Amino acid sequence: MVRRKLQTIGTSYGIIIPKLYLEEMGINPVLHDVDIEVKDKVLMVKKIDKKTDGN
Repeated sequence: MVRRKLQTIGTSYGIIIPKLYLEEMGINPVLHDVDIEVKDKVLMVKKIDKKTDGN
């Protein structure tokens, strides 16, 4: 587990996701977008393939 502080970005907040975690999830920031949702108070990030999503 990696502990991160939230960073202010305009009127929102962001976190840096370690490259190792993105690789483990099969996410390439150039090839994929992500869906973000909260379920049972847990932030979930899911890969979307830009090619198959039509974007």
